[in-house]
Amino acid sequence: MGDWISIVLLILIGLVLIYLELLFVPGTTILGLIGLGLCVVGIYLTYDAHGSSTGNWVLVGTALVSLIGLVFSFRAKSWNRFSLKSTNQGKFNEGYYSDLTVEMRGLAISDLKPIGKAEFNNKTYEVRSRGEYISSGSSVKIAHVDGNKIIVETTTTN
Repeated sequence: MGDWISIVLLILIGLVLIYLELLFVPGTTILGLIGLGLCVVGIYLTYDAHGSSTGNWVLVGTALVSLIGLVFSFRAKSWNRFSLKSTNQGKFNEGYYSDLTVEMRGLAISDLKPIGKAEFNNKTYEVRSRGEYISSGSSVKIAHVDGNKIIVETTTTN
C-alpha cells in the first residue's frame, strides 16, 4: 500500500510541476524537467514493483491525465478569473511640466552643454539649449516646451 501512495504522489507532484512550468513560469524548464523526472520515476517504480501490465496502465493513465490537463488549461476561458482585466492609465511625472510656459524666466543651475539643469518657480528641470553653451548661473527663458523636452535660451537681465 505504501508503494502505491509514493507512486501516486510522485506522478501527481510531477504533473503539477509540469503545469506550473507551462502556465506560470514558462521558459525556465527547471520545473518542467523536475516534473517530468518525477513522473518517469513514478512510472518506472510501477513497472518495477507491479509488472508490465500495471505499468502500462499507469503510463497510459498518466499520459491521459496530462493530456486532459493540458487541453483544459489552454482553453480560452479557463484562466480568465486569474487574468488582469484593467490597464494602468497613469503616466510617470504626469503634470510635472504643466506649469511651464513659453517665455517663463529661470536660472541655469548647471552648465548647459547643450543639456543641463535649470530652475523655474523653485522646481528643477532638465533643459536643453539650441546647441550653444550656457554657463551656470545665467538667466534663461523657455523658448519651446514639447512634452518633457524644454528648450531654453539665454536672456539679458533687466
